[in-house]
Amino acid sequence: MTQPDDLLAAYDALLLDLDGTVYRGGEAVPGAVEAIKASRERGAGIRYVTNNASRKPASVAAHLNELGFQASDDEVSTSSQAGAAVLAEHLEPGALVLIVGTQALADEVTAVGLTTTRTYSPEVAAVVQGHSPDTGWSDLAEAALAIRNGAFWVACNIDATLPTERGLMPGNGSMVAAVRTATDVEPVVAGKPARPLMDQAIRSAGASKPLVVGDRLDTDIAGATAAELDALLVLTGVATPAQVLQAPAELRPRYLSADLSGLLLPLSEVEIAKQPGWDVAVGDGELTVTGSGDPLALLRGLCAAWWPAGGGPVTVRATDDASMAALGALNIG
Repeated sequence: MTQPDDLLAAYDALLLDLDGTVYRGGEAVPGAVEAIKASRERGAGIRYVTNNASRKPASVAAHLNELGFQASDDEVSTSSQAGAAVLAEHLEPGALVLIVGTQALADEVTAVGLTTTRTYSPEVAAVVQGHSPDTGWSDLAEAALAIRNGAFWVACNIDATLPTERGLMPGNGSMVAAVRTATDVEPVVAGKPARPLMDQAIRSAGASKPLVVGDRLDTDIAGATAAELDALLVLTGVATPAQVLQAPAELRPRYLSADLSGLLLPLSEVEIAKQPGWDVAVGDGELTVTGSGDPLALLRGLCAAWWPAGGGPVTVRATDDASMAALGALNIG
């Protein structure tokens, strides 16, 4: 039975990343269905916030429901929606937008009163680029021509990789990088870590104190920092313990758990702080560990000791077998 001092009790809504946090491709992350169901029953607002611009909110909701999650269309906020909103703010109604991405992205652009195309012409006012597994060289070439001609460029997101059940695959950010290299132009980013997508989700949930939950430091946690929100990092996707320990200030979560079950743990057990059972001494570019207990608790304690010292690369040394085993479990040291 959940306790009144658990993490969830401190927030009125959850802004949940999808890929690597809630599911991996066609599989739900273990424990995620149960944690989100319990959160909903406790009255938390749920918003599924995804940088993946390849599908419509209705399609994302349908996929979530297939995996056992309860989701309605209006609980899904996508970077394609955020990208279309950014375009609408910068362009005149009816302006021509070159689409690099799926039909779902094109539909969101049309929905805000703009016109779409897949090929370059001098009339193209903007380019919007989102993930599609079918994007090829010719699509990037059309975008590069338009951008070089002065078209306004919006990237729905810049995730370099996409977590799947088979492992990490190239994400939209990898394709954006190719266009950036070909044009020497930086896009306006709509998805995490930029604010448009996060702000959209907060408004949709009517939240006053939301918690960001995700698996990536460079998008989910950086997005929370940009929006001045607390964040829970789960280790079910991209981020590794070593990356967390060495993270710069803007990529540091307030909370850390193995998976979404951390939402229902006492706040004191998931907050990054000094941990019972573990003693961490800080030296010059080095941490020395003594103690025993949960390896993940050790990671929280390591972060609590190292981050105030400046963070960055660090050597971690164990002084006994228990701490050595815990560092081995974390693949640190």
